[in-house]
Amino acid sequence: MELRFPKFSQGLAQDPTTRRIWFGIATAHDFESHDDITEERLYQNIFASHFGQLAIIFLWMSGNLPIAHAIWDPHFGQPAVEAFTRGGAAGPVNIAYFGVYQWWYTIGLRTNEDLYTGAPFLLFLSTLSLIGGWLHLQSKWKPSLLWFKNAESRFNHHLSGLFGFMLLFLDPGWRLGPLLTGQWNLYAQNADSSNHLFGTTQGAGTAILTLLGGFHPQTQSLWLTDIAYHHLAIAFIFLIAGHMYRTNFGIGHSINDLLEAHTPPGGRLGRGHKGLYDTINNSIHFQLGLALASLGVITSLVAQHMYSLPAYAFIAQDFTTQAALYTHHQYIAGFIMTGAFAHGAIFFIRDYNPEQNEDNVLAMMLDHKEAIISHLSWASLFLGFHTLGLYVHNDVMLAFGTPEKQILIEPIFAQWIQSAHGRSIWLPGWLNAVNENSNSLFLTIGPGDFLVHHAIALGLHTTTLILVKGALDARGSKLMPM
Repeated sequence: MELRFPKFSQGLAQDPTTRRIWFGIATAHDFESHDDITEERLYQNIFASHFGQLAIIFLWMSGNLPIAHAIWDPHFGQPAVEAFTRGGAAGPVNIAYFGVYQWWYTIGLRTNEDLYTGAPFLLFLSTLSLIGGWLHLQSKWKPSLLWFKNAESRFNHHLSGLFGFMLLFLDPGWRLGPLLTGQWNLYAQNADSSNHLFGTTQGAGTAILTLLGGFHPQTQSLWLTDIAYHHLAIAFIFLIAGHMYRTNFGIGHSINDLLEAHTPPGGRLGRGHKGLYDTINNSIHFQLGLALASLGVITSLVAQHMYSLPAYAFIAQDFTTQAALYTHHQYIAGFIMTGAFAHGAIFFIRDYNPEQNEDNVLAMMLDHKEAIISHLSWASLFLGFHTLGLYVHNDVMLAFGTPEKQILIEPIFAQWIQSAHGRSIWLPGWLNAVNENSNSLFLTIGPGDFLVHHAIALGLHTTTLILVKGALDARGSKLMPM
């Protein structure tokens, strides 16, 4: 009999309706529901699908073209077009707000020829990734289950191979002469001058590693030589960290031994991390939850730092791009964090073993879930009533024509932090301007920021409450026992 789509589910393949197609597409990546699935095949399929993910990313990067149509967002209408039009020009030079132009320019892609060269190269990498995914599904190249469960080797590979070497190769302009002759000081001598015109030889020095601090006067972004130094330092740390865990050579730490020994002396966390190694290593949902939680936090930090410490040339002058990228990354962080809690809930329902985790941190968390949830609840209620109450009161005072009766709270702690940072490392010649009372080079904050940040805190705490309650009560609660 001829096999029909979906081949991974013969029961579904016999369905005579269009449900066969829709359900087949919907469950294509639900590997655990496929016919004849085993734990080893599950890991192999997930590993191979990573190559497909890389192929999609490379394909997307190769096809980014300039946006040449009108933007119908009311926030970025004609006033924004006029604001971003340079003097004497008919319109803005760059009306795309996804930041790739600044990225391309910073890494050295300055001409159409560069972009045309880059596009097929990225397509080549995309094809290579697809071939890699297909190859690792062939019987000769399929990794074994033991290979996937070898956590120490995987840690070392990611720390040293992925992060260490990747950051090392991101370091631009390496010259091996000074390194091999021991004259390392040459790497930091003759830095770019303050009148250096970015992308040209005018005012350019020869140093590739510096610690100047602050921002480039023209690009208003971090100095590339500072970024290179940063990448080199972190690459060095990661290359050392890649030798931290014990593999075939008998040196380094055993992750299991570290977790078993980590019992807090106070006793409030019970048996600490005992039993966690096997729990995490045998639960794919726990691993995914941890990875998503880490990535969610990192993505949110990226959103913040892309505008507070801009690394790409001239992106600081494009406020619309910065606003769009901030919103974009915070949205992604929210989605990723939601996934972390979802897979954490699946772990507690399906993979959590009370006997294996008796009296450790996971058991303690479940034992104290009522206290955790109720604390989050009152924090959310406090933020909600007070923040919205202040907003309502202030709006009513404005509506009645008595703005002086508003309750406006100055963010004194945030203002102190702002005044204590950035004064010595800002742009050249701006020290006097920063310290003058008549103006501020910082975005001054006031009562409106105080209210908005508490409103954001309300959203964050309420979302966390919903997600934490969903995960901790996944195995049942007093109201809905299992």
